Amino acid sequence: MKVSEYKGLRKESLRDNMTDIEVALTNLGEIATHKLAKEQKNYGLEQNKKIARRGGNIAKITRDNLEKN
Repeated sequence: MKVSEYKGLRKESLRDNMTDIEVALTNLGEIATHKLAKEQKNYGLEQNKKIARRGGNIAKITRDNLEKN
């Protein structure tokens, strides 16, 4: 299920409907992905998909830790 479906959004911007924590975690994932991509200097879709998953995983781990506490 897409996030927009989960939140019941049709045409609204997804970020406009996020909580402050959701926006921060999204930014963290994007920044981590950008940093990893810069360090790895990978080329091609498949390599960049792996980097994107790693960046998203960093945000997921952070969210899980936040929810535990």
